[in-house]
Amino acid sequence: MSKLGKRLIEAAGEALAIARGDVDASTYGVHIPAAIDTRAIRKTLKLTQQQFATRYQIPVATLRDWEQGRCEPDQPARAYLTVIARDPAGPSTGSIRK
Repeated sequence: MSKLGKRLIEAAGEALAIARGDVDASTYGVHIPAAIDTRAIRKTLKLTQQQFATRYQIPVATLRDWEQGRCEPDQPARAYLTVIARDPAGPSTGSIRK
């Protein structure tokens, strides 16, 4: 099993424990950066805007707007970009079963 797969299973177990009330949810936190350099992430992966947008299911126009400073990614998008930066192969491997 991949590292990402193990982390997802662990996170699901923690979420279940919180839902059941077995652990105190206030002890868990998620750090989402206030700002994120989308262009730097894409350049590190050596992808064009079109390739990055296609691989990670982000509209290319949105990606261009982020990179050119016309707008900034919202909180869920920053969280997603953080995941991409940490584990770029994870979302595109197709290893998560539906």
